[in-house]
Amino acid sequence: MAVAPIDVARSAAQAAGEIIARYFREGVTMRLKNPCDLVSDADVNAEQAIVDVVRAAFPGHAVLAEEKHKDSIDAEHLWVIDPLDGTTNFAHHIPHFGVSIAYLHRGVAQCGVIYNPLRDDWYTAERGAGAFHNGQRLGVSEHKNLNETLVGLGFYYDRGALMEATLTAVHALFQEQIHGVRRFGAASLDLCAVAEGLFGAFFEYVLSPWDYAAGKLLVEEAGGLVTTCTGHTLGLTRSSVLASNGHLHEAMLEVIARHDPGVTA
Repeated sequence: MAVAPIDVARSAAQAAGEIIARYFREGVTMRLKNPCDLVSDADVNAEQAIVDVVRAAFPGHAVLAEEKHKDSIDAEHLWVIDPLDGTTNFAHHIPHFGVSIAYLHRGVAQCGVIYNPLRDDWYTAERGAGAFHNGQRLGVSEHKNLNETLVGLGFYYDRGALMEATLTAVHALFQEQIHGVRRFGAASLDLCAVAEGLFGAFFEYVLSPWDYAAGKLLVEEAGGLVTTCTGHTLGLTRSSVLASNGHLHEAMLEVIARHDPGVTA
């Protein structure tokens, strides 16, 4: 019997999680890829562990990952991997980070896994089969107005125009009487929070595909909607991202689209 991609994704996430948890306990030297963007042997070795598991099961499949593996996004079978989303949290010993793995067939996500190894927290989704947190089915919130909800957000590494645009959008959202904003530092887990109904919406003006590929499927399978911050279809390039429960999507777009600085790949 052929192995299922979701089972391979789980095995790969488990292998990466064991590496990350060990480094978290024992320590690791952090390096700068560029100002404010950290990387370590935990990221690199976890990525390789994931790729080894995937290619043992599917030798011909392509891989697009954050650190070293950059196959074509046009591949028929593509795995999109962030071995350690939330590296800055990891570096500061904050146990809020995750392994994110998505499998896409002809550009469409078929399954996704996001795993926080420190908390043994599993988020999983398969196209058409729903989204789950530790085996419990997820559903987005029922909030229909911005003044009923929390909004998650992220900041790109830029400390100039992108930061200012995000802060301006946050100010505008507070004028809509949202309950508050939360910035937890791991976009994959922020998308899980939308899928779980904790956030009514989440946005960030620049994310890479490995940040959102698995989380996008989680949100959609939980009943939500994911687009760019200007309402366009989200592809597999660096892009802005807006995820919501669906009810709040247009209201969010009205606020954040006008502040989107338009930075893409």
